[in-house]
Amino acid sequence: MDRLTENKLVVIVRETRLEELKARFNTVDQARFYVRQLGGDFADYEAEDATYRQAVAATQDALGRLGRVQLVPRAFLPNFLFGPDDLVVAVGPDGLVANTLKYLDGQLLIGVNPDPARYDGLLLPFQVADLPRIVPEVFRHFRPVKTVTMACASLSNGQRIHAVNDLFIGPKTHGSARYGIRHNGSAERHSSSGVIVSTGLGYTGWLRSLITGALGVAAAVGAAPAGGRAGRGPAVAPEALPRAQWDDDRLFFTVREPFPSRTTQATLVFGEVSPAAPLELESFMPERGVIFSDGIEADFLEFNSGVRATIGIAERKGRLVA
Repeated sequence: MDRLTENKLVVIVRETRLEELKARFNTVDQARFYVRQLGGDFADYEAEDATYRQAVAATQDALGRLGRVQLVPRAFLPNFLFGPDDLVVAVGPDGLVANTLKYLDGQLLIGVNPDPARYDGLLLPFQVADLPRIVPEVFRHFRPVKTVTMACASLSNGQRIHAVNDLFIGPKTHGSARYGIRHNGSAERHSSSGVIVSTGLGYTGWLRSLITGALGVAAAVGAAPAGGRAGRGPAVAPEALPRAQWDDDRLFFTVREPFPSRTTQATLVFGEVSPAAPLELESFMPERGVIFSDGIEADFLEFNSGVRATIGIAERKGRLVA
């Protein structure tokens, strides 16, 4: 067979909900009994699994006609070594694209929507049927590429972690995070449930939820900002919030549930992070302090007493085929 390329075509996949249930209950029959006993629709799990398996098989077949294909489960991403010329294809929900992108270093990533009826596909512009056309265009440099700014947390002990959507800095489980925070000339000691730092790509996700909730609470207790009315829901429509683009060289941070006391403050709770104004944190937590990114709690850095973290723009960018 004449291949289009000798570069690896790396396909990133994830477990379906049915596969996760099977791993938990050992068999599909036991998983079915569990879901149905609780009143769930097991047929939806089966339909999702069948559609996804079919999409992955079709992806392997289409790419196998073009080059060497390697299938990589999402769980292997933290330890997988990508070649500099690999072309990466993520088949799954939008979150799989973000999970994959932070482990790449300049490699192009194609997002494939395996189930358009189920996934919105903001980061999944293509379907499996598009691959025989898209991949040759990528290798011929005919496809546009979107650049994605990433965040990076650099610790005083030399460790680093990148984020495509957001970073979480705080306690490993429910509890209070205690830390010092410094940004743009201001400094405070905090007790909160953690700090979220979002990229432009992740701005419409976790950070937007936090902002919307904070505005709603402020309005309900009579502290509505200009343009809002107490007791009538969020004071500012989401459309009125600052705009953020995927390639913006700025991040946004917000502090979750800051608690003012005799020894802690709560005014330095939101701001923009830029190359000229990084965010600096020092942990005062004896144990269970963590930093993780993009919702992957299992892949974290310890952030305990004495460790300092500098949050800023990552030195590398994500590259998404458009």
